[in-house]
Amino acid sequence: MVRFPATPQAIVFDLDGVLFDTEALYRDALLAAADEVDIHLPLSLCQRMVGLHGHAARLLLREHVGDEVDLDAVWEGASARHHALFDTDLRLKPGVTRLLDTLDELGIPRAIATSSPHATAIHHLDAFGLRDRFDALVASGDCERCKPYPDPYLRAARILNTPTARCLALEDSLAGVRSATAAGVPTIMVPDLQQPSAELRRLCASVAADLDEVNQWLRETAHGVATAPPAH
Repeated sequence: MVRFPATPQAIVFDLDGVLFDTEALYRDALLAAADEVDIHLPLSLCQRMVGLHGHAARLLLREHVGDEVDLDAVWEGASARHHALFDTDLRLKPGVTRLLDTLDELGIPRAIATSSPHATAIHHLDAFGLRDRFDALVASGDCERCKPYPDPYLRAARILNTPTARCLALEDSLAGVRSATAAGVPTIMVPDLQQPSAELRRLCASVAADLDEVNQWLRETAHGVATAPPAH
């Protein structure tokens, strides 16, 4: 268990699965696009894609379907479907605005580190009027390497002018947790589609049920009540 001697000086959020309930939309779009060309994709494969940059996810998909499948058709069909779902089914994860209100109250800066493109992140933030509530956005293309490499979190910490050890990452996937912890950022996992494996529990400072639990811990820590994240 990583213990925080004081309130974190900055927080870095993942986008998909932490701020927005989008991982299931990506999964359902991909499964539907594959079914359209008579390809069965196991849920386990979709689980492995969570948190990865598009290129890395495509490599996993190619490994599964082989070289005879028109992967571009599947990928483009999935992309069209999930973009349509973004306009109809996009939802905030529970507790997002309450946690942001607490960060405002405590004066804690915050950033987003995501494998999604800038345009996607901005679309989601603007849909809920949240763009101005973050001090920085690190998205696909901003770093030479994406998650699970540490580059996105190192860049976010530099922009926030905060040592990585004094930041806190909120992540929902193995790729994201690996990225944050490799950068030296203590991490709380807030599970979405992926459940915490033994490796995840070893890497994380803690696993929280939801953002409201993170918010409660943060408020208690700021007032000197708690010294460690919630443990599960």
